[in-house]
Amino acid sequence: MQAVILAAGEGKRVRPLTKNRPKAMIQVANRPIIEYVIDALVKNGIRDIIVVVGYRKELVTRYLNNLDIPVEVVVQNKQLGTGHALLAAEPKIQGNFIVLPGDNYIDPASIARIKDHSNAMLVKEHPSPSNFGVVMLSNGHVTQIIEKPAHAPSFLVSTGIYSLTKDFFSHIRENNLTDAISSLIASGVKIQGIPADDWQDAIYPWDLLKMNRRFLQNISPTHDGTISRHVSIHGAVQIGKGSTIGPNTVINGPVVIGNDCRIGPNCCIQPNTSIGSRVGVEPFTVMGDTIVMDDTTIGSHSRVFDSIMGERCKLADHLSISTITGIHDIECSPTRSEFGAILGDSVVSGPFLILKNTLVGNNVTIEGNTSFSSRQVQDNSLVI
Repeated sequence: MQAVILAAGEGKRVRPLTKNRPKAMIQVANRPIIEYVIDALVKNGIRDIIVVVGYRKELVTRYLNNLDIPVEVVVQNKQLGTGHALLAAEPKIQGNFIVLPGDNYIDPASIARIKDHSNAMLVKEHPSPSNFGVVMLSNGHVTQIIEKPAHAPSFLVSTGIYSLTKDFFSHIRENNLTDAISSLIASGVKIQGIPADDWQDAIYPWDLLKMNRRFLQNISPTHDGTISRHVSIHGAVQIGKGSTIGPNTVINGPVVIGNDCRIGPNCCIQPNTSIGSRVGVEPFTVMGDTIVMDDTTIGSHSRVFDSIMGERCKLADHLSISTITGIHDIECSPTRSEFGAILGDSVVSGPFLILKNTLVGNNVTIEGNTSFSSRQVQDNSLVI
């Protein structure tokens, strides 16, 4: 069995986090999303893996080259759609294969359910079906896929994970993979709809926080750093090599902290927090339900919840981020959201910054004593 992972897309709805990386390479629980997909395949004995790359392809290729298993890389030169991406891998396909998105999580048990079927797709109920292809079933077989309908007739959606034969390529006439599946159904081929067990997709950047909570459920506690004897650790907590946890710091798992971090003293890290490598959290800061990417510094006396911070952010003291509900314009569509803040890469802020339900772009500088509520700050902005 072969597997094709589609990792060529950008993920525009997840901006600003996908400005400098493809969605599949966003780190959740300190691992890129695509790594969970590869793990699910390997745990099912599928080691003949092809990855289609495109947007920011050098980042994906560099990561894949460092894996313990060999992965074949195919380039989609222009990001014209999922069907077009799969066609790029056609010369490498020898027989039956599984195709998966590289920016969705799928558990190994769901792969086990589909891998031995010739023509099948994983389906799952979702509370927001209009963001996906809505699947209609009859006697367990797919009769129709309605792509992103304004009024969905069902909550059952396609996960974008299919088990197919090589004959499928003759049905790819458009750039969209869903159109090819519809063509296959129209030709009389029965496609079985198999329920997925655990499937996660981050449609918008704040959805990554839910994904982070899910991934942290499975971590094993390891304490490889230097931890003061006055630190209090509860639950599953991973602390990477070279990291220092200062005295009187409290960490309530699940929490993962990368390598060479400096936390505290006198900090409180609450559950469902992922901290990358070389991150600094200054004294008297409390944070929870948050993703902090590599090389970011959070100043002292800060409060950060329900937030994502990109790489190389320099955030001054007395930062306050709290959660409210708001509406954001995502790809020209008003979208309801509930989070604290999403920060792109290289954001610099002065002291006493207050953020509530705010999207901050990349390379933004915000002077101190500033407050934002339900706002979007564009890339490369200077806020005085």
